[in-house]
Amino acid sequence: MKSPCTIVIPCYNEAARFPVEDFLTFAGTHPEIRFLLVNDGSKDETMALLQRLRAGREEQIEVLDQRVNGGKGEAVRCGMLRALEQEGCLYAGFWDADMATPLEAIGELTEVLAKRPGVMMIFGARVKLLGRRVERRAVRHYLGRVFATTVSVLLKLPIYDTQCGAKLFRVTPRMRELFADPYCSRWVFDVEIIARFIRQQRYDMAAVAEAIYEFPLQEWRDVAGSKVRPKDFFRAFFDVLRIRRLYF
Repeated sequence: MKSPCTIVIPCYNEAARFPVEDFLTFAGTHPEIRFLLVNDGSKDETMALLQRLRAGREEQIEVLDQRVNGGKGEAVRCGMLRALEQEGCLYAGFWDADMATPLEAIGELTEVLAKRPGVMMIFGARVKLLGRRVERRAVRHYLGRVFATTVSVLLKLPIYDTQCGAKLFRVTPRMRELFADPYCSRWVFDVEIIARFIRQQRYDMAAVAEAIYEFPLQEWRDVAGSKVRPKDFFRAFFDVLRIRRLYF
């Protein structure tokens, strides 16, 4: 089945909180979107759940079983490599399993890519604006702002939100290079993807800024049970320094 868009969803111990009904409703009304569900060595019933989701929908939903937990970045990387090889796929990206960003945003992101041929990747941005429903706990918001500012300074790129789990990429022959090798960072692989793209563009920051688009989301909400803890933000700073040394 040819699909203009493939979405990778990394799953680690998501059996109790994966929004099954929302996912199936969206998939049923958007047959043009293909899903690649990656089980990242879960210890609960996640793999069984993913197999049930796929049953009867094999043309639209694929399940990739990573038997050993490698972290979200590795699950995304392996899923993206497979997605980028699919016939007829125009856009490939990844989405958080808790669907803090509703799947309906996929259409908004693909619309931007369709209208702006120079944009190679589009990232959801959690910006609390009037008329939009962005619900984020204060501590995570402020830690996120400090982190994003640090990344902007170190990468010399004015990016607002590197860590939102809703990202799409235009499928091109060179896009695979961004996912070809394992990441040095377990915590902020999103930043490493950007660093690889900067290197791929030969550190032409003007070209990089033209190729990356941040889209203020209409809706985003904190979902209970997140595996990200405040202390992880501090670990992330060390990973950013490691990325800076490796790529710059």
